[in-house]
Amino acid sequence: MRVALVFISLFCVNIIMCAQDSLSTGSVKADSIVALPAPADSSVVADSLPLLPEHYLFTQRLLWSENGLMRNFKKFELSRESRDIEMNIRSIAIAAHQYLGYATLLGMVGTGIAGQQLYKGSTSNKDLHEGLAGFTNICYYSTAVLALFQPPPMHNRASGFTKLRIHRTLSIIHLSSMIATNVLSGLQEDNSKLKPYHKAAAITAFSSLFLATVVIKL
Repeated sequence: MRVALVFISLFCVNIIMCAQDSLSTGSVKADSIVALPAPADSSVVADSLPLLPEHYLFTQRLLWSENGLMRNFKKFELSRESRDIEMNIRSIAIAAHQYLGYATLLGMVGTGIAGQQLYKGSTSNKDLHEGLAGFTNICYYSTAVLALFQPPPMHNRASGFTKLRIHRTLSIIHLSSMIATNVLSGLQEDNSKLKPYHKAAAITAFSSLFLATVVIKL
């Protein structure tokens, strides 16, 4: 199980580091096409606007690009109407991403408390610790999947130093820390000297995820 999680995590890290777009936390309105001072026939302007942004995640391209897998379904053939449907899907995915992020943070707190008791010799908490760790991993990777595979926004993101770029950078940190935490969790069973490193990786994962959650709400 841990090996599978590691490979999934490494794949996600590669995707995020190569991404040209940051994760969105805006509403549907934020992703809608911005109205322009238009000529008399506003439909001409609407039709001239691109349906897809120039830069978005590789995983999103697999599903939602002009030739993405979802375009094989008639309902999602690339058009302004289908993009409106996608924005509704994106809004739901963003909300689920946020709530699962909160659940992940709570799971991390519980796992950390139970893990600290284990370090103190309370072996009766081992099953609780493993159960909470499993819950945390499920919430965390579900959160990542929602972010990586949701439909792309309508328009390109603002360039420069933005809170979305900070959020993306922090996501690389907490994803890398989650990899380390899962790997060290297995290795420390045979080498107790790795326990401090496991603990440090878990604290880093929690701290960076917490900061990412706060930053995006500013």
